[in-house]
Amino acid sequence: MRTAATLIVGPSWVGDMVMAQSLFKVLNQREPERAFDVLAPDWSLPIVARMPEIRKGIASETAHGEIGLRKRRRIASNLHKTAYDCAIVLPRSFKSALIPWLAGIPVRTGYRGESRYLLVNDARPFDRKVLDQTVKRFVALGLDVGESLPDELPNPSLRVSPENQLRTMKELGVTADRPIVAMMPGAEYGPAKCWPHAYFAELAKMLDDSGYAVWVLGSAKDVAAGDAIAGASRALNLCGKTSLEDVIDLLAVCEQAVSNDSGLMHIAAAVGTHVHGIYGSSSPKFTPPLTNSRHIHETGLACSPCFKRECPLGHLKCLKDLLPERIFDKILIASG
Repeated sequence: MRTAATLIVGPSWVGDMVMAQSLFKVLNQREPERAFDVLAPDWSLPIVARMPEIRKGIASETAHGEIGLRKRRRIASNLHKTAYDCAIVLPRSFKSALIPWLAGIPVRTGYRGESRYLLVNDARPFDRKVLDQTVKRFVALGLDVGESLPDELPNPSLRVSPENQLRTMKELGVTADRPIVAMMPGAEYGPAKCWPHAYFAELAKMLDDSGYAVWVLGSAKDVAAGDAIAGASRALNLCGKTSLEDVIDLLAVCEQAVSNDSGLMHIAAAVGTHVHGIYGSSSPKFTPPLTNSRHIHETGLACSPCFKRECPLGHLKCLKDLLPERIFDKILIASG
């Protein structure tokens, strides 16, 4: 007898993929015998592989914004062999709904929008007031029509590989002989979400003087930021030296993490690290770190959140007015 299976078209951002695990948990709790597969960008598959609720991740192969109709037809043809009986399309774009439709999946659930009424035949209304957080928007698509969201949503919890953790630390030459605070200075969205590098460096010096080790984590795009922080402190710049799997396991070693509102912030929350989330142009009401072990840092200026990539007023006070001493004090409190 063939296992009933659902295809989930995943989001395109690291943080969103982590938050989508709340949906996967709800689905798995409701139908533990059903198989759930995730179609997602290749870069996000290491995250999906750390989610026990998912049977397998499938590379979508198309670049961000790419139509790639030929690629989508080929993938759909392969998926047709799996005989999925339903699909959930998390992104609200037209192109994200193409593959389930081309694959002939009978029930295709998603939000109304972008004239995709033929592609999504279980079209749900999109109520911004009720669905005021990204995680709620994801979980709602896994509920029955008209069903209210649960009072509490399950938080993401990524699996950690102790073997890869030890191997990575050995290769990088790092140890855990002092409590470690991770710093993640990057934010793919834009500079209006980035706390000043000089502030990260000043905080790193305070932490070093207080007995903490500091690791700066990020992708190759964050190397310059890591160099700026490490050049003005004793922090170790590990940006660009690790894979996404490695970062997941390294964050699990850290006692705390200081991060812009970014994908790595959500990964830190999902491996149990105490998170200090820094918010400038974005809002913790919309994309909070999904953990009970957290401190939120924001200035609450009248002009924020503006949700812009760059400060429209040119001063970036929402981040510059958030001084390192404030976060340092909260780190000491979290340490007990």
